[in-house]
Amino acid sequence: MPDAATATRPASCATGFADRHHGQRPEDTAAMLAAVGAESVEALIERTVPEAIRVREPLDVPAARSEAEALAEVRAIADRNEVVPSLLGCGYHGTHTPPVILRNVLENPLWYTPYTPYQAEIAQGRLEGLLNFQTAISDLTGLPVAGASLLDEATAAAEAMAMCHGQARGKKARFLADAGCHPQTLAVLETRARGLGIELVVTDAVAEAAEALAAEDVSGVLVQNPTTDGRLIPADTLEKLAARTHEHGALLVAAADPLSLLLLPGPGQWGADVAVGSAQRFGVPLGFGGPHPAYLATREQLARKMPGRLIGVSRDARGRPALRMAIQTREQHIKRDRATSNICTAQALLANVAGFYCVWHGAEGLRRIARRVCGLAAGLADALRESGVAEEGTVSEEGTFFDTVTFRPLDAGAFDRAAEAGFDLRRFGDGRLGVTADETTTPEVLAGLLAALGGEAETEPPRTEEPAAIETRRSAVLEHEVFQNHRTEHAMMRYLHRLAARDYGLCHGMIPLGSCTMKLNAAAEMLPLTWPQFGAVHPHAPASRTAGYRQLFGELERDLAEITGFAAVSLQPNAGSQGEYAGLLAIRGWHRANGDEERDVCLIPTSAHGTNPASAVIAGMRVVPVRCADNGDIDLDDLTAKCEQHADRLGALMITYPSTHGVFEADIRRCCAVVHEHGGQVYMDGANMNAQVGLTSPGAIGADVCHLNLHKTFCIPHGGGGPGMGPIGVKLHLRPHLPVSPLRGVSQERVAPPTGGTPVCGSAGLAPAERVPEQEDGGYSVSAAEFGSPSILTISWMYIRLMGPDGLRAASERAILNANYMAARLRDAYEVLYTGPRGSVAHEFILDVRPFERSAGVTVDDFAKRLMDHGFHAPTMSWPVAGTLMVEPTESETRAELDRFCDAMLAIRAEIAKVENGTWPRDDNPLHHAPHTAEAVTDEAWDRPYTRQEAAYPSPAQREPGAKFWPSVARIDNPWGDRNLVCSCAPLPPATD
Repeated sequence: MPDAATATRPASCATGFADRHHGQRPEDTAAMLAAVGAESVEALIERTVPEAIRVREPLDVPAARSEAEALAEVRAIADRNEVVPSLLGCGYHGTHTPPVILRNVLENPLWYTPYTPYQAEIAQGRLEGLLNFQTAISDLTGLPVAGASLLDEATAAAEAMAMCHGQARGKKARFLADAGCHPQTLAVLETRARGLGIELVVTDAVAEAAEALAAEDVSGVLVQNPTTDGRLIPADTLEKLAARTHEHGALLVAAADPLSLLLLPGPGQWGADVAVGSAQRFGVPLGFGGPHPAYLATREQLARKMPGRLIGVSRDARGRPALRMAIQTREQHIKRDRATSNICTAQALLANVAGFYCVWHGAEGLRRIARRVCGLAAGLADALRESGVAEEGTVSEEGTFFDTVTFRPLDAGAFDRAAEAGFDLRRFGDGRLGVTADETTTPEVLAGLLAALGGEAETEPPRTEEPAAIETRRSAVLEHEVFQNHRTEHAMMRYLHRLAARDYGLCHGMIPLGSCTMKLNAAAEMLPLTWPQFGAVHPHAPASRTAGYRQLFGELERDLAEITGFAAVSLQPNAGSQGEYAGLLAIRGWHRANGDEERDVCLIPTSAHGTNPASAVIAGMRVVPVRCADNGDIDLDDLTAKCEQHADRLGALMITYPSTHGVFEADIRRCCAVVHEHGGQVYMDGANMNAQVGLTSPGAIGADVCHLNLHKTFCIPHGGGGPGMGPIGVKLHLRPHLPVSPLRGVSQERVAPPTGGTPVCGSAGLAPAERVPEQEDGGYSVSAAEFGSPSILTISWMYIRLMGPDGLRAASERAILNANYMAARLRDAYEVLYTGPRGSVAHEFILDVRPFERSAGVTVDDFAKRLMDHGFHAPTMSWPVAGTLMVEPTESETRAELDRFCDAMLAIRAEIAKVENGTWPRDDNPLHHAPHTAEAVTDEAWDRPYTRQEAAYPSPAQREPGAKFWPSVARIDNPWGDRNLVCSCAPLPPATD
């Protein structure tokens, strides 16, 4: 018999994929409803979601498909993309992902399902992988400190600009960027500079920097080498530029291709203070522009100004080396509007791929690839000169380029002929064409190109791996043993497996992180990700070759617009923080268009995620906090007072819904109305959309713009700390202010889709006449690629197709049921801190564990570490309330898994009772010493007042073969790691006789 939750649902939801996505069987649902005191799921929703915002009409999205049907449909879409040799360059390159890395990392749930390594004791594997990445980048750039990746090269350059501005304490208003930088980098820099009040000067920095620097108001200079058209700037010229920059108290930033640094001196060696770039060509698929791991490296003196994450070496409670995220005081939750950056994520999965690519190839292998690429380009240049297709004297001279050759063709039709033959070339405004070689380029490809251009010479580019004419690097790189010892596939496979075994992911059990929504990443959703029709497409490919991607974007935009209740969606923001930034820029653009430039006040509740105020600051807004009431809701009286106080300057309110306290606030519509009455707009943080889909929507609630964390609600995996996606939806009046293509204004007729105006994200599925015209101020871009991280959008498209309208709604219902069931089971042992007016929580809830610090000396950290012994990742700690745990089960977990977690929490409460009654000392008990490693419980000596069995197997089920997940290190000493900052692999000891 169907239960009350499924009796009114069509068969498409009760069976098939949605039934496998949701964790509960009918008998489980009935028992859970009884535990929460609800007759049906519908009755629970009625008492949880306010009547005024509830949506009852089914979502207008395609009906649910089976896995086979959805895969066949997406295969047909993929086949509409045409894969041709990658010759466009511009910071993007074809690459071969080594199969051992493709299968064992990129396609392996042990690597793509873990969360950000906040619980470092159960994240040592990916932390070591990221340390490898940092070490490789540090070696190549010649700078001692490298981060654990950023979102893309363009945003990394923007972060470096912000570092320069911050180092000058905001007193130097100008920043110089060389005109030789990639166009997408200049576009993103322009957007960031506008928000921070920086005057961006795009110039020939090499030739004109001396004069510009003399004004003494320049905080930094950015130079790209090789330049976007492939030219190499001589080392002595760069050294002189560095000296001039430093003489005037500014910093020098270098954007560098990491493969070229196998042959060229690192930026740190010729005087750069910061180096940025993309590590995409180290084994990461093109994916039409992302996700790709950017890098940022710098000098030790600037380490605490760095954005993003930094992996450092510390020690554990047993004195052994252990890895963790370093300098965590930079986290936005602490600094909020004073944070170094709004970036709270990274491209961890892709950075690990790039780091392992370096491990697999080693210095010699990478150098061999670099020499081959440079040799092919040199051979092409020779052939172009000999073939008679280029104007005399226009072909790049040997020794002046790394992988990109430019020339001016004699025949005006050469570009089109090459394109028709399947060769896409880069077109520059002065009539030159560019050809970029990469790891996938073959002599046969270049010979075919020459023939298409009309060449008659028989000369073929050589297959050279000899030292290149440009090879001037003398310092060694990648000397650590990790880059020496994994040349055979057995060795590499075993190394990757050893690291994966040190990490906790969804393969091992529930990750109940509030606000982070660690739900099922179904295999069927993941399959298309690495198909070449999606993975091998260059982001600047002509629209005629990317019809499949454009179709998928249009369909996903329409579905997300329907789900959010908005008029349009932009897919450009490639992280939740970037979505916040883009949404606020859309609001600012609308105010400017209305003549309200002064509307720059952003009201943000004190409970908000720390990226909210950080994003507001970089969007050029002034943050004003709004109090929360005792029940966790926004204090409506304080909100009203702040709106009245700042009525003339009110720009926006940033809210999260359901609230960060895990409650559907009843006054949410009134909050939105108050802001609108005073001339502001409402920005909704979509972190908690997993409780809204199909039940309500940001549009129904009254918001004007909302970002969606596709790596939460829409099933893109967290990847151990990235990738993510944060597209924004907007109401109709904000649609003209969505982000625009970062290639606007670039003379590349075959790159931009044919439209009546500037290509705009959020309009991929529209007819040309319906597209948004170019914005009066030129628009803005927040990511290097027009559609953010396009290849992973296939995952969310698949999720929506597989679930259908009823499955999507049921996901929200089940998430709310699961959270209320767990809260009901734990309520007698712990206080559930916030509930709605009728006693329900939303899809997550907060447990107050603060009283136990007074009664037993047990902190929230002790809970987190003891849960590792039980085989769990901890819930979100100390946010939004310090000393608490925020639990989110999602809809995908079974009742058995929910019960296992509840049993663990009840067992911990029983252990606390033993401390409270004196059975165990406050400083010598299982919670104080957790987590317990295998090494600790097998020591010969054991002098603790609890048994080894109590330490290692707090649950009897853990004794089952394979059931126990062992932390690989004991509790880590975080302060020691910050006091002794080491962020790369330790060098090998000197050889001895």
